[in-house]
Parts: sequence; C-alpha cells; structure tokens
Amino acid sequence: MIPPPDSNPAGGAWHSEDALRTYHIDRWGGGLLGVSESGELTITPAPDSGVGAISMMEVIAEVAREGISLPVVVRFQDLLRRQVLKLCGAFAAAIEAEGYRGRFTGVFPIKVNQMREVVEDIVEAGEGYHFGLESGSKAELLAALVMNSDPEALTIVNGYKDRSYLKLAMMGRKLGRKVVVVIEKFSELGAVLDAAEEIGVRPLIGFRAKLATRGSGKWADSGGDKAKFGLTVAEILKCAALLRDRGATDCAKLFHFHIGSQVTDIRTVKDALTEGARIFAGMVAEGMPLEYFDVGGGLGVDYIGAKSDNESSINYTLKDYVEDVIGILKEVCDAGGVPHPNIVSESGRMLTACHSCVVLEVFDKRKTVQTDYPTTEVDGEHQLVKNMRAILGRIGPGYYQEAYHDALQTKADAVQAFKLGVLSLDERARAETLFWNVCLRLREQEHDVEFVPEEMHELEAAMSEQYFCNFSIFQSVPDTWAIGQVLPVVPLHRLDERPTVLSTLADITCDSDGKIDKFAAVPQPADVLPLHELDGERYFLGIFLTGAYQDVMGDLHNLFGQLNEVHIYTDEAEEGGFYIEESLPGSSAGEVLSMMQYNPKAMAADIKKRLAQLVRGGAMTPRQSVALADFYEDCLKSYTYLDLDRGADGT
Repeated sequence: MIPPPDSNPAGGAWHSEDALRTYHIDRWGGGLLGVSESGELTITPAPDSGVGAISMMEVIAEVAREGISLPVVVRFQDLLRRQVLKLCGAFAAAIEAEGYRGRFTGVFPIKVNQMREVVEDIVEAGEGYHFGLESGSKAELLAALVMNSDPEALTIVNGYKDRSYLKLAMMGRKLGRKVVVVIEKFSELGAVLDAAEEIGVRPLIGFRAKLATRGSGKWADSGGDKAKFGLTVAEILKCAALLRDRGATDCAKLFHFHIGSQVTDIRTVKDALTEGARIFAGMVAEGMPLEYFDVGGGLGVDYIGAKSDNESSINYTLKDYVEDVIGILKEVCDAGGVPHPNIVSESGRMLTACHSCVVLEVFDKRKTVQTDYPTTEVDGEHQLVKNMRAILGRIGPGYYQEAYHDALQTKADAVQAFKLGVLSLDERARAETLFWNVCLRLREQEHDVEFVPEEMHELEAAMSEQYFCNFSIFQSVPDTWAIGQVLPVVPLHRLDERPTVLSTLADITCDSDGKIDKFAAVPQPADVLPLHELDGERYFLGIFLTGAYQDVMGDLHNLFGQLNEVHIYTDEAEEGGFYIEESLPGSSAGEVLSMMQYNPKAMAADIKKRLAQLVRGGAMTPRQSVALADFYEDCLKSYTYLDLDRGADGT
C-alpha cells in the first residue's frame, strides 16, 4: 500500500508524483487535483479561466479567518458550471459528428442535491442549452417552478403523484413552462388529463418504460421486471388507446427510461438504449408524436479511478456514453423511418459529485498493534507463551506463511486457555504482545520473500491504526455506511512526506459503524489508507466527490447536525485565487434538539430553576449559578461537533 523507497540517487526520496500515485489522485481527480512543492493538495476548479491551482490549506486558513469551525463542507461552485458545459458540449460534439437531427437538452434531478445555490448555478450554466430541472416530489416541483424560468427548458415531473401535485404541474403549463408529467403507472394518465382540463391547458405527457434490461452496480434493480416504476409495453399501448379516446394523442411528447444510478458497465447502457429506442420507434409508429427521448440518469462517476465495472467505478468515459446514446438512437430511428428525437439526460451525479468535499481534522489515534508490554521470558511461564516466542525467533524466508498460521493458532489457543482459567492475565498479555511482534516481523520480511500469499495482505488491515476524525459519517458521507460507497480520502498537506502509518478512519459518534475502512485504490478498493504520523501539529484530511446525494441524505445520529459550509469562487484578483462567496452555518445543538421535539428555551429555563434550588440550599453561590446557566445556554447555541480550533491561521 505504501510504495517502497525508489531507486533514484537521492535514496528513497518522496515526490509529489508518489503522493498522486499512492492516493490515486491522478485517476479519480479528473486532472483537477495536484500537489504543490510544499506538499499541499491543490485544486483547479476553473482550468479555462486563467486562475491556477488553489491550495486546500489556504482554503482552510481563509475558513478559519472567517470564524468558521471545522468540519466544513467546501463547495467549488465553478466546478458545477464546468460539468454542465462538459456534458452539454459532449452531446453537441457527438450530434454534429454523427449528423444527428435532434438536439440535446439536459435536466438536473433536484433530488441529487437540493441546495438552492447548486440548482441555481446549474440552471445558469446551462442557459445556452436550455438546461432544465427534474422533480420527484411536490416540494421539488415547487422549487423547480421558481428556479426554472426558461420557457424552452424542460421541467420533468416524476414520482408518485396526487391531485395537488398534478394540479401544480398544470399550473406550470399555465405559466408557459414546458412541464412534462411522466406517467409511471397506467392509472396516472387519466388523472393528468383531468387536471389539465381543470386548469384549462394542454398537458405535455411522458411515458416511463419498464425495460427488461437490468442495470449494473448497486442500483441494478431499478430496471427489469421487478422495477418499482415504469409501464410495461402492454400498458404503454393502453395509454396510447386512452389518449386517442380522450382526443389527446398530441399531448404525448416524451419517452423515458431509467436503469439506475451509477451504472458501472457500458454494455448495460448499450442494451438499455437499444431496447428503449425500439420501444420509442414502436410508439411513434402507433401514432404518438413523441419529440423527446429521455435516457434518464445513470451516468456514473469513477470514485476509485479503476476504470472498471466495480460498484464504485465505471468502465467508460463521458465520450463513450454520449457516442453510444447518439449512435444507437440514430441507427434505430433511421432503420424504422422515425424522426430523430431531442435527447434528454438526467445525469445528476456526474454534474455534482466533484464540486464539493468535506474537510475534517484528525484529533487522536488508537493503535491496534501493542508491542510495548514486557515479553522477556520468566520462570514458570506457560508453554503457549513459549511457543509464540519460538515462532517469532524462527521467522525467515523459509518460515513465512507457516509462521503466520502458527501464530494465529497459538493466539487462539491462548485466548481459549485464558477463558478456561489456565492462562493468567499477564501470560495472555505476553502471548498477545508476542503475536503482534510476529506480525510486525512478517511485514518487515515482505520484500525478502519471493511470493507473498494473498492472505498475508490481511495483515495490513489487521495491524492498521484508527485515526479519529471530528465528523459524523452518518451526517456527512452516509453512503459509505449505508451502501458501502467508496469516496476518496486524501491528506490535505504533508504530501511531500512519505506516509508511514496504515490507518482506517473513525468518526465521533457512539456507533461501531461510524468508520471508513474502504479507500480508493486500483484495481479494487483498499482496506487501509496510508497516513502520516501525528506529530502534535494539526492534521487535515479531505473526503472528495461528496457533491451528489450526501448533503441531503445525512441523518442526526447522536444529534450531530449539518456541517458548516462555504461556497468558493475562483478570482485571479484575489489572494490565493479564490474568495468565499457565501458561508452557511451548520446546525447548533439547540436546532437539532428542536427537530427532535425538544424546546431549548424550556430546557434552559428548567436548568436555571434547578440551579436556583441549589443556591437556596447553599450548595453554590449565585455567581456560580449564573455562570453555569450561561454555559448551558452557550452549549445550546454551539456547533454540534468538537471544538478543536486553535487559531485563525489554521495551526
């Protein structure tokens, strides 16, 4: 995991290229992240603007000067604009190259990140492409009708729909917006037509097909026969008949399918596109004047840089994806004599994942390997302790894998003997300390052994240290806990030093699941992360690619609330090449308690009442009572995370 010393004349020197390779930054970072000469992680949010790399440590210093405590979510708003233009530009280039006769119009699914400024920046960046929005609930549609004012941009309405949701969509039509209601089940169609008649508008109707093609990755079940949403082919034909009966065939405007978020395998994309295009062509042949072909979401992000079909990776590029969409749709439409439709994409993850990161501080560590207990042989010690010491003494190239097996068995025997009262507490401590010394010796021997068996790599995880970080996994990166999503973690400084500690991360919740023990690596995620020894100075880490879903899916486990947040814009006139455009305070203890039905004012009043009773009883002075009451109220107003701040310079 930690690269061995190189063979250059400097004798094991460590370079920025080593850091890029160790943390696979050059594979998942999209060319936007780098390492400065001083060993600080840098980011270039707007590479075409003339503004160079921004130091993440300078961002931390600016955050501190603004009086904002860590942990903090840092959003690079320029990256949102870059991703929108990248997606639209890729489709525009492929359309021109293939001679495709439709246009591209994307929509952003608000569910991916409902933050107002995120939605606002995406819509603004895509203005030239009439970039729209997608809603999956009434609340999201309320926002979309305000945020999406472009009369040529689509507002796609998905999800389960009641009467008021449909009436709200028809209100959007009355306002002159291209609001397309997607039919997820047959019973919705009549309700849409009724709502349109009530408001006095012609609805724009889309149809979501339930493809036989299943997705790939964690969300494979979004497609296939057991998918939660979508119409079967038979139901689509029933919809066509109902439209004819109601004189509303002209309202059929959009075909839609969705095979899941983070589709990992391009072959799945190709299969779904082929099936979807065939259904689309058949619907047009049935007299439905469809204008739009909505490929849904699924365009993935390579979180680990493996370029594979691993659940946290993808085996295709944006160019591959776009060319397949255009090429397959054009081929099927041309073969069926069907006009080329306008293409809609709901690619929220690709747009937002890279624009934000979580900056946190390591404040403590715990060693798994304990080697400082005395192990010198004493008179009368148990044979199991002697056996473990003998294993340690025999380790060498001819006794390597077998030594590991023998040590594991002897350790298990020692624990069992302790349970039976045969081994004393001191003897168990000696046996376990010798076991860890065996493991250390085996690790040291790795480079001298011709072949290291796969099981020996388990030692990395078994011997790793835990670094405790000031944040909650359940609030800031819930996907790492809920679905095993791997998100890249990188030290933000000291990258000019060789990392010497193999570690996992633990948060500050009282939950054993509050840990990160899978990290970006190639070809598979790694069980440990190389970090630096804590030397008494502050040590900062960044968790990257957190811009999709993580903000809105976090929970209040242990009542740790939302993080402080800063929005960064690049500006070459500013020192460091950036400025904080907006900062949003995270949750206070009082605010999260209010969410759980507590009344902070009443709580503070109750504490004051109890303190007054102590004063009357002579247990404390009035001055002490007032000080404690003020302290309690200050705690209610405070950030829910640990207070580790030591100065505005970040040190």
